[in-house]
Amino acid sequence: MLSNRREIHVEWGDCDPAGIVYYPRFFEYFDACTNALFEKAGLKKAETLKAYGLLGVPMVDTRGRFYAPASFGETVTVETRIVEWGRSSFQVEHKLYNREVLAAECSEKRVWTVRDSKARNGMRGEAIPDEVKARFA
Repeated sequence: MLSNRREIHVEWGDCDPAGIVYYPRFFEYFDACTNALFEKAGLKKAETLKAYGLLGVPMVDTRGRFYAPASFGETVTVETRIVEWGRSSFQVEHKLYNREVLAAECSEKRVWTVRDSKARNGMRGEAIPDEVKARFA
């Protein structure tokens, strides 16, 4: 199963007044790591949106657990993988390590979303193409 490791250097702007990463920044890190995983699978965002007529892959559920802080100047590592495929959704798992210590975990459920002028909100979920799923096997 395809996974990706990404190092992130914690910047001053990522931190609260105590000098530790402000929790919403972790979710920004995780979002960027999902994109990096897709790129590793050969699915660059702009090209994928165009090729499949996608509006995007928005999160419909996200959960985070925080175990240990990360601070200004440290470099953390995020391991990302897709742990489950549905018809039009998929589950992403992130594990953030500060040195060798698991500092945070996140689970995201995302939906393969296309434009639909007939839908009330102008969009709908669509079946994820098998060739996309195969890139992560």
